[in-house]
Amino acid sequence: MEPREIVRKTLTFEGPERVARSFSPSDFVYGGIEIPNPNGTWRKINDREWRRVDEWGNTWGRIDDSSKGEVIEGALTDLDDVDTVPLPDFGNEAYYEKTERTFTRHPSLWHVGFLHGLTFSMARKLRRMEQYLMDLMLNRDAVRRLHDRIDAQIKVQMEQFRRIGADSVMFGEDWGTQDRLLINPTLWREEFKPRFRTLCEHAHRLGLTMFMHSCGKMTEIIPDVIEAGVDLLQFDQPRIHGIDRLKAIQDESPVTYWCPVDIQTTLQTRNADRIRADAREMLNKLWRGRGGFVAGFYHDEESIGLDPKWQQIANEAFLKFGKREEKA
Repeated sequence: MEPREIVRKTLTFEGPERVARSFSPSDFVYGGIEIPNPNGTWRKINDREWRRVDEWGNTWGRIDDSSKGEVIEGALTDLDDVDTVPLPDFGNEAYYEKTERTFTRHPSLWHVGFLHGLTFSMARKLRRMEQYLMDLMLNRDAVRRLHDRIDAQIKVQMEQFRRIGADSVMFGEDWGTQDRLLINPTLWREEFKPRFRTLCEHAHRLGLTMFMHSCGKMTEIIPDVIEAGVDLLQFDQPRIHGIDRLKAIQDESPVTYWCPVDIQTTLQTRNADRIRADAREMLNKLWRGRGGFVAGFYHDEESIGLDPKWQQIANEAFLKFGKREEKA
């Protein structure tokens, strides 16, 4: 069975012959949007500080030579400019040429196009997080106009990815800290759930499935996200939600989870038996030979101080026990 069929049956719970996987040899191939941006390269401005300007016009800073940094000044400095602040033109077909070539070279893999964020993740950068959260409470009408403009560009991205042969679109939007949602769940349901639904419906009309990555604890809104139309949830910390809780949600509302062995708890134990046990537990509770689970892999092991051998133990367990003809 080819990787594309493995992934398709995983998403539709049709009993793939093995668990889908994102470690090598992966069932997926990915691509993003490449916008020419000479200012996007990090430059050192003094002995300690680095700066760059992203494609949206946001200024990023960092105080080392390797981290991702953070937005220190959003492009939207004055909320009165919400209707006119320039946004990237995602309809430019040249921005997708590299990903199109990648998809063409790998016809047997599942093609995933990475969106340039989603509503919340882009708006909070354009306005900076602290100011944006205040605006959500005090200037909702203006913020909604900004959200509408961002959503229009997200739809264009989806259309372009479908044109070049994507099967899914994926976005990263971190909604939680280690112990709670970033905003009040009621506010999330008022302002963001309808937008999730609209964007998911647009993706589905195009024949795309919708994948979401999120860090932090968003357990209380997972059912809402699924109801809005997200087809797959990618969590690097599944234990922050609880495996049993994820199983209970999946039993009520079918959704596919894509997870490595938890990168902040289990892998950090550096205990081979616990790592194997975690892999088997996710297979037993979230995959069950029917689909609904992708065996994941965390690619930035250096950033979490992890020797690659520990994830290799997880990979081997996923391979050994993630077969439909063998009970995990």
